[in-house]
Amino acid sequence: MGRFLTIGDVEAAIAGGSIFAAGGGGWAEHGRMLGTAAVMAGRPELVSIEEAPDDAIIATAAAIGAPAGTTEWEMQGVDYVRAVQLLQEALGKPVYGLIIGQNGMSSTLNAWLPSALLGVKVIDAVGDIRAHPTGDMGSIGLANSPEATIQTAVGGNRAKNSYIELVTRGATGKVSPILRTASDMSGGFIASCRNPVPAAYVRKHAALGGISMALTLGERILAATPKGGPAIIDAICDEAGGAIIGRGTVVRKAVQYTSEAFDIGTIQVGSGAAARLLHVMNEYMAVTDLDGARLASYPDVITTLDADGRPVSVGHVTEGMELSILRIAKDRIPLSSSVTDPSVYPIVEKALGMDFTGYALG
Repeated sequence: MGRFLTIGDVEAAIAGGSIFAAGGGGWAEHGRMLGTAAVMAGRPELVSIEEAPDDAIIATAAAIGAPAGTTEWEMQGVDYVRAVQLLQEALGKPVYGLIIGQNGMSSTLNAWLPSALLGVKVIDAVGDIRAHPTGDMGSIGLANSPEATIQTAVGGNRAKNSYIELVTRGATGKVSPILRTASDMSGGFIASCRNPVPAAYVRKHAALGGISMALTLGERILAATPKGGPAIIDAICDEAGGAIIGRGTVVRKAVQYTSEAFDIGTIQVGSGAAARLLHVMNEYMAVTDLDGARLASYPDVITTLDADGRPVSVGHVTEGMELSILRIAKDRIPLSSSVTDPSVYPIVEKALGMDFTGYALG
């Protein structure tokens, strides 16, 4: 049976979501705002996909953009709710529940406020356990669908007259870049509701149990927190089946924000034979040594942790910081059909100049 999410679940969702954020995945404060508002305003309900009738409409609640602290974005909780309302109006029927495209510092909580205010369910499934740079990677196999779908986007910096509401129809490959452009125009971060599909499709193609996984990991982290950083890192590795694959000082950070709303570049942790190079496209997509040997690669979870065991996002990494690099291998997590869709990788491979298809599909 489903369960109502509570104020205690908010911090667990942020803590677990922050590990799966893989260096991206939004802002902890934004997640706290969304979750707290939801549990104060109503009763957001988490349900498994098994509880949804086959023909029930499930859509994806997502945030689009790369707000690494470099842009003047503004996104309010009501923007997530408005995005769902616009989708329901365009569909002409109600949405039963919402999945999210990915876990993250805030994205794990994307569906909670629409659930509290509109009565839609928070479905315990995700497009991808970890955060990723493109909408296609969390689109549960819809990236190449020739069929027209509906995608909405809402948000923007009100003081700068950058607020946008958008309803688009078309093949997702054509529409997704439009939403990313709208995100950039609105200030770099925008709420969306998109890709309505029957529950039967979600059951077959999503990463099931992805919200519970973040909550359970978060509960372990919160329980270990009084014992300090090493205990937190041990708890994460134990719960998620992860390992630390590198430790050291941030020697060099070379990450740039692009007009496509991506943060792209590399971060070097440590030097000499122990050096690790983190390859960034919004999130950590790969870890290599200085000779280019691959130590971790998407869809593995890759996260940087400080000495206190706290995840540090790409935007907050600075030279001189001491970091540990966590890897949770892909065989330890449920994978969606998007992860095994070869069409989602060329954009990342071109941006980073690396092969991802071989490992992801191997």
